[in-house]
Amino acid sequence: MKKESLVILVDDDPSFRRSTERLLRTAGYQIQSFASALEFLRSPRPDVPACLVSDVRMPGLNGLDLQRELARAGWQIPIIFITGHGDVPTSVRAMKAGAVDFLSKPFRERDLLDAIENALERNRVAREQRARLAELRGNYESLTPREREVMAHVVSGMLNKQIGAKLNTVEKTVKFHRGHIMEKMGASSLAELVRMAAALEIPRPMA
Repeated sequence: MKKESLVILVDDDPSFRRSTERLLRTAGYQIQSFASALEFLRSPRPDVPACLVSDVRMPGLNGLDLQRELARAGWQIPIIFITGHGDVPTSVRAMKAGAVDFLSKPFRERDLLDAIENALERNRVAREQRARLAELRGNYESLTPREREVMAHVVSGMLNKQIGAKLNTVEKTVKFHRGHIMEKMGASSLAELVRMAAALEIPRPMA
């Protein structure tokens, strides 16, 4: 899994970057290293599980500025902040804004490696969830307008007969639509279809 993941290091201290690169490569990680936040922001966005290890205090854009820029760009990447000048208010601001860890220099190598593995696992899970949601949305968009209408009533708990009466159609037609919905959505049960509808935030039908 490490070879399929990427650790991005942003720090203006060349000696720290070199030592951290050696540590991470020895641990089996792929790594990209940048001397500034701006240099990193100008680089291509990787399409693999990744995490960011960033110094807080840097010339130009500092670590918290970088965190805000990434959030503004919609890049959901776990961030581990490191600093030689750590203080509680900075740590609290970073964590509230979504950082997964905050390490003060000097820190143990094991602490950094543990924080990275935790961040990468979070990113893997988040990527899988986003991919699954994108697949669900694609399946839902493949439904006809009438099938979406029937689905909304099905997941609200209505019986086929009730749906038919509501939509002014016969029960047999509702069953036909329901079969197509289950097939297109890839749902094996009503309970699974209900969970899919919840994930898609499908609104309840009008009374």
